[in-house]
Amino acid sequence: MRELERLQGLQNKAHLLLETGRISDEMRDDLEKLSQALDQNQQVFANLAEKGVELSNVADSGLRHDLRNLIGISQGYAELIREGDNQRSAKISNLLDKIILWSARSLAQLELSAKAGRTNGAAEALPATPDINQLDATILIVDDEPANRDILSRHIRQLGLDTITCSSGEEAFQALKNQPVDLILLDLVMPDLGGHEVLARLKASTLWRAIPVIVISGMGDQGEVIRCIEAGADDYLQKPFNKTLLRARLLAGLDRKSWVDKERLLTAELEKNQNFIKNTFGRYLSSEIVSNLLDRPDGLNMGGELQTVTILMADIRSFTTISEQLAPQSVVELLNNYLGAMADIIMAHRGTVDEFIGDAILAVFGAPVSNPEDAENAIRCALAMQAEMASVNRRNVELGLPEVTMGIGINTGEVVAGNIGSKKRAKYGVVGHAVNVTSRIEDQTLAGEVLVSQSTLDAAGIGVATGRALELQPKGISETVSITAVLSLEDN
Repeated sequence: MRELERLQGLQNKAHLLLETGRISDEMRDDLEKLSQALDQNQQVFANLAEKGVELSNVADSGLRHDLRNLIGISQGYAELIREGDNQRSAKISNLLDKIILWSARSLAQLELSAKAGRTNGAAEALPATPDINQLDATILIVDDEPANRDILSRHIRQLGLDTITCSSGEEAFQALKNQPVDLILLDLVMPDLGGHEVLARLKASTLWRAIPVIVISGMGDQGEVIRCIEAGADDYLQKPFNKTLLRARLLAGLDRKSWVDKERLLTAELEKNQNFIKNTFGRYLSSEIVSNLLDRPDGLNMGGELQTVTILMADIRSFTTISEQLAPQSVVELLNNYLGAMADIIMAHRGTVDEFIGDAILAVFGAPVSNPEDAENAIRCALAMQAEMASVNRRNVELGLPEVTMGIGINTGEVVAGNIGSKKRAKYGVVGHAVNVTSRIEDQTLAGEVLVSQSTLDAAGIGVATGRALELQPKGISETVSITAVLSLEDN
């Protein structure tokens, strides 16, 4: 077996250099690791020779995996020593070159056994930008072989990246809990928790699924590669890895991670903005209407459209007299108690609180979102508001405030609904003659009364118990408006 004979010669030279050569402490440490790797290779190659098995005829995929690992460790330390010490002797340089050459030949023979027809020497061109040396990232290395972890870690640190090394899958998950990681290099064949299970758990996690995973394994079968990619791996490198190819794959993985992070930040910012909109408009609109506005961004554009809506106006009777008798802070407390309770009822009935003007409330049913039950909802809302006044007054008494009464007017008609104002300051509102008519109706209400126009009763189409009726002649209108006091719903 030629590879074994060459290996034994390299092994002897390495031992001799360690015994007699003048070597720095740092280089001696790496040479000792290289010598240990050669010894391990020698044992495995000797076992193959005893069985009469050539490298080109290794049928067992697991054995091929182990051989790639061992050969790759020898090659990796040889490359590290050659790159790291410019003061090395000619003997050491010659030995390193021969070890690297032996590794390449052995791997080529081993690849023939898998009939893959692949080579490992072609370096891929790297993109000009971004420069990996300018990236600030942490790479998690998961491999049960200490030498593999050492070689990978040192190569990666030479690129200016930080590393965390773990010898098992469970250790890796513990590390992920304690420190942010930007990319994972994962071995497949490990005791206890194998690489496939680690990959599956990573991709099933909402916390870690976005971290790119590059599998680095001695298993080079095409089916294995496909299995890992389908399970969520971002890339696959076969051991022993080509360091230039590793650099390129790291760059690609970290670039993908940066875009994922940017997308997450944008999503979080969008959610933050939407929550702000919901919290702001949620004080005046039902959650259904707010969601509709968020789904239709054009709904917030300046301008308006002609819509048929039902308008509700309410205010406190004799509020001016009441407010003159109270301290300003007490007036505000009374208003907040009253307006807060009324706004909740309006939104519960799918109405929009268009405006608070002192003690007055302007609410709209049918804008910005229309509903066939808008008129009915407005009537039910008004009756619920009047019923709630008993609770409002109980709270007023507890706070040492006077009891109050309210009148409500309701009307249905066409308005222009939309954003009114300028691009710097605007509000959603309704304008039109129907709003003015509603105001006139509300002016006629008595304490505790709900006055409803005939147009609203017709649109609602529900049975109601009625009280007084009157004809109203609003200013600027030739025809009269029929209005009726609604006492309750007949189905109650």
